[in-house]
Amino acid sequence: MFDAVPSPYLVPFDGTFRITDAPTAPPEKADDKKELKARLKDLSAEMRELQRRLYAEDEWALLLVFQAMDAAGKDGTIRHVLTGINPAGCQVSSFKKPSSEELEHDFLWRQTKRLPERGRIGVFNRSYYEEVLVVRVHPEILGYQRLPFVNKDNVWTERYASIAHFEKHMARNGTAILKFFLNVSHEEQRRRFLSRIDEAEKNWKFSDADVKERGYWDDYMEAYEDALNATSRPHAPWYAIPADDKHFMRTTVAEIVADALKQIDPKYPVVSAERVAELEAMRASLEKPGA
Repeated sequence: MFDAVPSPYLVPFDGTFRITDAPTAPPEKADDKKELKARLKDLSAEMRELQRRLYAEDEWALLLVFQAMDAAGKDGTIRHVLTGINPAGCQVSSFKKPSSEELEHDFLWRQTKRLPERGRIGVFNRSYYEEVLVVRVHPEILGYQRLPFVNKDNVWTERYASIAHFEKHMARNGTAILKFFLNVSHEEQRRRFLSRIDEAEKNWKFSDADVKERGYWDDYMEAYEDALNATSRPHAPWYAIPADDKHFMRTTVAEIVADALKQIDPKYPVVSAERVAELEAMRASLEKPGA
């Protein structure tokens, strides 16, 4: 199975992650904006070639899961990290409020339908983790799911177990999983919300619900900490990426994705000797005058 890519932002597998200790800003010696943009460009070229090989080999799939508080930069990170990737080999799925049809199924159903095929990179912009994040912060949502029974004392523990089994099943069947928590600070989120109000071209991004959810910040941090501790595993690791600097965040995510693809090390298929002979015969036919 796939194994976690080493990183200073890897969430440990022993349940010792503390969100208050996780940095939201880059380290002091981080590269500057120009250097980060150049590094991201190089990484994009690497990933472009690795993705071609992944698609051609058609054995592995790669799933990238992004979770974060509002304004942390999920959309921009996905866009910049995957710039240059062949759209035929990549699919992005965004999950918001479930539809009436989705509510008729278990909480993993709608994401199961969107899992990447072999040879492809799948991206979840939010995911089944919403069921132990927003639903935990707002447990009244459970009522809309019409479950025949809910043990409020251990519902989250049971959902962590369901998610862990689901991800282990994916890993056993050739899906490499990388999960990114874009860790934006409370103050930086405030600044980004204000910019969405102050800059006309960003007004469309702002929602009254964003400010309302900000009021539950501490509850969300507790929910994130518990979810990451319960589900960070070598075959499905979490990375808590500092998100206050978007250039650092995007480059750090790209480095982890590129390293994961290198670990998979996909190869272009090698044709048999018989097929090589057939190709040579076709070459000879095509090279004839008037062919």
